[in-house]
Amino acid sequence: MAAMPQTFDICIRGAGVVGRTLALLLARERLRVALVVATPPPGNLADVRAYALNSASRTVLESLRSWPDDVHATPVRRMQVWGDQGGEVSFDAASQGVESLAWIVDVPALESRLSEAVRFQPQVEVVTAPVPALLTAICEGRASTTRSELGIEFDVTAYPQHAIAMRLECEHPHGETARQWFGSDDSILAFLPMGGVQGRNVAVVWSVPAHQVPGLMALDAAEFAQRLEAASQGALGQLRPTSERATWPLQLAQAQQWCGVFPAGSAGAASGSCVLAGDAAHNVHPLAGQGLNLGLGDVQALAEALRTRETWRSVGDLRLLRRYERQRKAGILPMGLTTDGLQQLFARSEAPWQLLRNWGMTGFERSGPLKDWIARRAMASH
Repeated sequence: MAAMPQTFDICIRGAGVVGRTLALLLARERLRVALVVATPPPGNLADVRAYALNSASRTVLESLRSWPDDVHATPVRRMQVWGDQGGEVSFDAASQGVESLAWIVDVPALESRLSEAVRFQPQVEVVTAPVPALLTAICEGRASTTRSELGIEFDVTAYPQHAIAMRLECEHPHGETARQWFGSDDSILAFLPMGGVQGRNVAVVWSVPAHQVPGLMALDAAEFAQRLEAASQGALGQLRPTSERATWPLQLAQAQQWCGVFPAGSAGAASGSCVLAGDAAHNVHPLAGQGLNLGLGDVQALAEALRTRETWRSVGDLRLLRRYERQRKAGILPMGLTTDGLQQLFARSEAPWQLLRNWGMTGFERSGPLKDWIARRAMASH
């Protein structure tokens, strides 16, 4: 007798942090999950990404036994931000009564932990191509091919900046401090502490005007390190690059709809429903370091919506999925407005705007309760 074909409740397209986390959350609810893992293209550069994860994200990942070890998840006890005309803001974990403001997590290490957890989860089957399911979750990132094939509109506002990311070894220890500098040339430089509490390594995210990118990428390692030393005002001494550089354009974006019907034969799947999560659904500027936190908030909300659905509702029920869409669109709106507003404010080079934003930073630093409220919101935001 021929074997019965495998049936799945959910097919997840995209096996990054967001996709694997969703697979584990749904498997915990005894749903049958197919996780599509694409073969990486040959010649890929080493992954230099690092993310600032807040306590809400850590709680989710710890519940899935996927939180990295202390070397690959470095606590941020303090954050310092400098303006381009003397403005300065600082945040301190102790003053907030918390262990850490955030944790800087090495993406390859996190993906490895999630991959191991998936491997030992019998409710998840790793597949190399999409399979039919009641619900297809699209977690393919900002350049999602499935979203495009389905004709879902992705409203994009391109920023006049690109990000350059890499890793550095520093002369001085980072002191568990995340540092950020707003430059007068519309650049934003972030040094994110890595390598544990005594580490001397940082992940770099440098948002620079697009026209500067070709010249910066053409510099040799020593010349690029000198540029970073100057932009960071020598805060960590001499810098030595330990990775190649990666670059990508920055944008604010959101899909017009996050769920709908998945027509038979579309993008290689049988009929059912589809839903977007993570960067496939929305993008924000990286200056606040909240992108992955928002994506993990998406999958946690989606998993909760499916867990608490009425027994007669299918996992592909559109009313259920639209409820998730409304909740998450409302949830990400404040962060999108905040990051976009800060980017616009620091992109203005006129003298009055320079004075205003640096005066604003100084006032905010002295604001007391307002500053504490903003810090608590960022630490818990999903």
